[in-house]
Amino acid sequence: MNGIGNILWLVLGGILIALVYYLVGILMCITIVGIPFGVQLFKIGTYALWPFGHELVDGPNQPGCLSTVMNLIWILAGWWEIAALHLFFGLIFCITIVGIPFGLQHFKMAIGSIFPFGKEIR
Repeated sequence: MNGIGNILWLVLGGILIALVYYLVGILMCITIVGIPFGVQLFKIGTYALWPFGHELVDGPNQPGCLSTVMNLIWILAGWWEIAALHLFFGLIFCITIVGIPFGLQHFKMAIGSIFPFGKEIR
């Protein structure tokens, strides 16, 4: 069932979401200061490719001081808008019964995109 969900996810826009995350991640990695943010965008992009059957969970010994500070910088830099978009699309998908699984994946991505530091994909 996860395979069918992932294929439908890719066809219905998941590949576009992942490409945007990867593109912005590459742009962030141009500067040394942006590399940690670019790595987090790559992680979220990978999760956006295959969200069904995977989850973003706290890593070992997380949240730590550094990840908390980096998450705060992430939010203050304006990346909370990504989470707001995922919440919006999650609500749109949840309007129909068929779209509920996709809406739930957007809600999971919203949590991961507002606090990406200290998370890992499992």
